[in-house]
Amino acid sequence: MNELANTLASMRPVATGTAEQAQKILDQKTKPVSSLGRLEELACKLCGIYRTTSPKPLVKAIVVMAADHGIADEGVSAYPQIVTAQMLANFVRGGAAINVLAGRADAKVVIADMGTKNPPSLPTVRSHRIGNGTANFRIQPAMTRLQAVSAIEAGIRLANELIDGGINVIGVGEMGIANTTSASAITAVMLDVPAELVTGAGTGIDDVRRQHKISVIEQARQLHRPDRRDPIDVLTKVGGFEIGGLAGVMLASAARGIPVVLDGFITTASALLADGLHSEARQYFIAAHQSTEPGHRLALEKLGLKPLLDLHLRLGEGTGAALALLLLDAALAVLFEMASFDEAGVSRGVACRHALFSASQRSMS
Repeated sequence: MNELANTLASMRPVATGTAEQAQKILDQKTKPVSSLGRLEELACKLCGIYRTTSPKPLVKAIVVMAADHGIADEGVSAYPQIVTAQMLANFVRGGAAINVLAGRADAKVVIADMGTKNPPSLPTVRSHRIGNGTANFRIQPAMTRLQAVSAIEAGIRLANELIDGGINVIGVGEMGIANTTSASAITAVMLDVPAELVTGAGTGIDDVRRQHKISVIEQARQLHRPDRRDPIDVLTKVGGFEIGGLAGVMLASAARGIPVVLDGFITTASALLADGLHSEARQYFIAAHQSTEPGHRLALEKLGLKPLLDLHLRLGEGTGAALALLLLDAALAVLFEMASFDEAGVSRGVACRHALFSASQRSMS
């Protein structure tokens, strides 16, 4: 518990003044003011996070955490639970979508087993196992409170290790059959809304099975009464080991002044828990994309985040985060490489700003 407490105590707000300075620099570039839209907002947000208008080149990692979920026993997924371990092997071989897209983004893929039911023997997978998958939370809490804290602290340690090794931006992804059920349950509790509003098709189930999934979540809420004022209690009762681990990655990254690029619905459920543990953590989050899961939009709204992309993705693995990392590169390239009017000898127009900088920042925060 000390690692979590120390991490929370280290949190500080981003440097909004530095972000404003970055916008002033961008306003001198050879373009109409704010004409690069959200790309400029992204550059400013990164400068505020890094607390400088001259951030170092991005050194990227995508942390993909995997675990199994006992709630899969309720038939809430289109795939058998063995697929979690099989996909871990696929990640190691480099055959998954995240491998392909992370390669394009020049991002290192870091794979962590937080608790698969059938752990594969894969030497390049980091073992941070909390258990052999969670319990079926329709019947009993998904994990103990000690396991919940252990999962978060495992994520904290992993993030700190990567940052100590030179990583300065972390994307997050996940793998775990039935983890959209856990994510839906967490989101319903943290937003205090019916499960119907936040539960989608997940791996591609039909509406009959989706209604069953909703029923299972509501039964668990009635049985366990998770307390949204206590994110660890929510994780304990309806969460997943990888969801907790990713919350830890997010908290440690924010405490170290490192941006976190969220992927889809499951990682955003982790972000809701991290935000519940420390409200300043959200300032370091960047939403990669809008997934097709209905709960994702509501969760992002709760966090005050506007996604960079809307490509109808619903795969997970960190695939959306990998694509968004390319936009982070582009945003900083505009800041660093574009000529100013004076440097280029280009005449200036009459600047007419259509929105206050603070409003622009709110749309990215």
